[in-house]
Amino acid sequence: MSGYSDDHSGHVSDSVKGRRADAQRNRERILQAARELVHEPGELKLNAVAKACGVGQGTLYRHFPTREDLLAEVYRREMDELVAAAPRLLETHEPLDALAAWFDRVAAYARVKRDVFAAVEAGIWRDLAAHSLGPIGEAVELLLAACREAGSVRVDAEARDVIVLISWLSRLDDAELDARGPRLLAIIVDGLRARRP
Repeated sequence: MSGYSDDHSGHVSDSVKGRRADAQRNRERILQAARELVHEPGELKLNAVAKACGVGQGTLYRHFPTREDLLAEVYRREMDELVAAAPRLLETHEPLDALAAWFDRVAAYARVKRDVFAAVEAGIWRDLAAHSLGPIGEAVELLLAACREAGSVRVDAEARDVIVLISWLSRLDDAELDARGPRLLAIIVDGLRARRP
């Protein structure tokens, strides 16, 4: 007996659906707690994450068997949210404004990237970085293409240019990112603007 259905029709019982929903809520709570705690000084401890989100260590280990698994998922989630923000911003903003608003989101991503990459072994962060370049590059290109169509960015601007320019964000500590980040991102947006004749 699998425990996934309560009859032979394949219907999932309400109790199983409830357990799955509870498991998903626990996973989200673990990820949120880890995202907040990764900014704290010192090594991220799994027992601290479990305590912060109010789950037992067994529950945490069922979702994330190792510290690296948890940190990798924190980073992937942040990257996925950053990539998903690009088309949503284009639905509600003019293209260049969408790019500027996306840059605001990049600053939050950079904090998580810096802290996660500092906490995991070099082999793991290289793998994470390699897998993030494609989706982030696609998000940048989506925004730039909309800007080009609107005539609001220089025609020679490429996604790789933008990635190189924003890559420094993950090298700044929080104080400098807070102090300089918005101004430097605004300078990048101004540099991308199409020059009027």
